[in-house]
Amino acid sequence: MPISIENLDTVAERIRGDFDLRNSVRDSALHRTRELIRLCGNAIRASHRDQWSAARQLLKQADDLAGAILDSLTSYPDLRYAGYTRDALKELVEAHVTLALVEGNQIPEPEDLNVSYPSYLNGLCEAASELRRRALDEMRRGNLEEAERLLGIMDDVYDVANGFDFPNAITGGLRHRVDQLRGVLERTRGDLTSSLQQDRLIRALHSFKPLVEELSSGADRPE
Repeated sequence: MPISIENLDTVAERIRGDFDLRNSVRDSALHRTRELIRLCGNAIRASHRDQWSAARQLLKQADDLAGAILDSLTSYPDLRYAGYTRDALKELVEAHVTLALVEGNQIPEPEDLNVSYPSYLNGLCEAASELRRRALDEMRRGNLEEAERLLGIMDDVYDVANGFDFPNAITGGLRHRVDQLRGVLERTRGDLTSSLQQDRLIRALHSFKPLVEELSSGADRPE
C-alpha cells in the first residue's frame, strides 16, 4: 500500500515557521549576549579605576540585559544553554564576583544571578584571575597587606574549583580555567614575594639610617 504524503507540505510549513521564529530568537540573543559581555567588561575596568558608581551602574544594566535574554529563551532551552549564552552569563558572574571580592563583600550565589553551575564556577575562576591586576596595582601603591588579602582569595577559589573533578562536558570546561588560574596564582605569588622582600630590605635600611647619621656626625666632630 503506497504511503500518503499529502500532509507533507503542511508539516514542512509548520516546521519552517518554527525554524524562522527560532532563528530570529537566536539572532537577537546572540546580539544581546555580545552587549552583555561588553557591559560586564566595562564594569570590571571601572572597578579597577575605583570608579565604583560607574561600575555598579554598568553592572545593573548587565543584570537587566541578562534577565531579558533569559526571558526571551524560556521556550528554547537549547538556546538557553548554547555556548554563546553560557559564555555571556559566565562574564556576568565574573563581573559580580570581582566587584564583591575587591570591595570585601560576600559573593553572590548562582541562584542570585540565575546562572547554571558551570557558568558560575567558570566565572568564579575568571574573577579570581582578574584579581591579579588589582593585586599588582596594590603592590605598586605599596599596599602589600591588601595584595596579600587578594592573593589569599585567589588561593581559596583555586582550592575550591580544583576540587570539582568531573568531565568537561559537565563542568563546561572548568579544568582549563582552573589550570589557567593556577598559573596566574603562582605568578602573583612570585610578584608579591618579591615586593615583600624589597619592602623588608627598605625597612631595614631605614632602621640603619639613624645609626649611620650618628656615626657620620661623630666622624665629623673635631677631637
